[in-house]
Amino acid sequence: MTFDQYASACGLSNLAEVDKVCYLAYFHLKTQATKSFSVSDASRWLTKHHFAAPNQTRLEGRLKLSRDTVRADRGFTLSHEFVRELDGRFPQLSEKSQDVFDEGTILPEPDYQGTRGYIESLAKQINASYEHNIFDGCAVLMRRLFEILLILSYRKLGIEASIQDGNGNFQMLEKIIDNAQTNTVLGLSRNSKGSVDTFRELGNFSAHKIEYTCRREYIRPHIQEYRALITELLHKSGIRT
Repeated sequence: MTFDQYASACGLSNLAEVDKVCYLAYFHLKTQATKSFSVSDASRWLTKHHFAAPNQTRLEGRLKLSRDTVRADRGFTLSHEFVRELDGRFPQLSEKSQDVFDEGTILPEPDYQGTRGYIESLAKQINASYEHNIFDGCAVLMRRLFEILLILSYRKLGIEASIQDGNGNFQMLEKIIDNAQTNTVLGLSRNSKGSVDTFRELGNFSAHKIEYTCRREYIRPHIQEYRALITELLHKSGIRT
């Protein structure tokens, strides 16, 4: 069951603010095993799903008074009665979903929303893997997305032959990057020319270096560079206009 299906089935948009939070908390409990939540979490959920940002002090007071919540060390949990009631109404949420849930830490949703399905999927996987400490997976996915967009940019400009071998196969990424850094038709910005090899190397280390393990601090300093690179390539590939 997707979030949109769940939101439609429970009439989420028509609920009072505190009830919206309880239903969102139940969704996160079932899909991400989030057993407790803070008022800040609730505020983030509301704004992520395009509801108005709450007055957090007022919301906290209403959550304290709600019969559907119980005070916990980390703010609130849902009452057993409320969870049982929704378990009966939404048994589909106990089934394993293929949806990827992320907070947009590396690529915010507006950067890729409305592009192409496979690009949106990769962007969400990049965010989710970073947010769940799967840093090797994140580095490999970051490499994959920018390689795809780089090749699509060459294709859009009609110059893909410059990165293909004699049989029409695309060259290794290292050679594509060598070409991209000097190709005047492609015309990468100075910052992108400097960053493409960083992300190729990060991805390669995670995929192929036997005793290497990627860490958050290897990726975090380059997040803004990566976001700028992906934005530029989305435009050069014609996916964004």
